[in-house]
Formats: sequence, C-alpha cells, structure tokens
Amino acid sequence: MNEHPNTADLYDERGEELESISLQFQDLGGHSHFSGPVRTIRCLEDNALVKTVLGSPGEGAVLVIDGQGSLRTALMGDMIAESAVANGWAGVVINGAVRDRVAISGLPLGVKALGSNPRKSSKTGAGEADVELVIDGVRVRPGVMIYCDPDGILVER
Repeated sequence: MNEHPNTADLYDERGEELESISLQFQDLGGHSHFSGPVRTIRCLEDNALVKTVLGSPGEGAVLVIDGQGSLRTALMGDMIAESAVANGWAGVVINGAVRDRVAISGLPLGVKALGSNPRKSSKTGAGEADVELVIDGVRVRPGVMIYCDPDGILVER
C-alpha cells in the first residue's frame, strides 16, 4: 500500500474507530508516513526477538515493540533496520530507543521511537512476540491496522 492516509484526516473520517497514542515519539526513519497490520513484541532491554522477527518476512506489516519506555539500551540499530527493509516491513514503532539514528534516517523504512542510545541491549531472547500490548493506555493487538505520520500514531480499536 503506497498511499498512507494523513492521520488527522483519517481521525476526522473514522473518529472513535481509532485510538491515538499520545506519547511523543520521534520520527527517525526515512519514511515519515507508514501504515500496515500490526505485529508485536514485548521486551525489556533485550533485542534478540526484535532481530529474529525483523529478519523474517514482514509483508508490509508494522512491528510495534513495547520496550516499556526504557531508554537505557537500544532495541534496534542500523543492521536490524536494514534487515527489516530487506524483508519487506513497512515500519517499526518502538516504545524505547534505537541507535545508529543517522543511518536509520536514510533507510526506506518508517521508524518511530522515544529516542536513541548508543548502548547495545542484551541478546538473551527474553520477551514475547505476537501478544497484546498496552502503550499509553492504548490496546495494540496483532493484526489490527496502525497508521503513523509526523502527527502521531492511530491504532484500530
């Protein structure tokens, strides 16, 4: 899907069918507008699952990673982001940090994160994939549509 609707227009059109995540994410990828069906990961300062999932076929999906807001370690760097592009992911939303933000900004990928930190995360594989998340009070379920642009993030109820 190349046409990514503007979130403000989409909200005006669909209103209560959508929830808005009010956390102020930074736009860090080369694509400022992206959308797709949600896949999820919940992990804390460990990105082994992130690497595995983004290394598998994305088919235009958006990976939402609940890193529980931790900025102590990066959950994605340029190599994992390049893998996401190669595997057809539309974007990544991280309730946490990235690293290599200059390199990530040049990739054809939507990336929203809370910030950046050069420190690597652990790689034990701790975490869960394809689970329901709650970020900023908004339920994010695998398979629902998510719409992202510089104004924010909308998630289907």
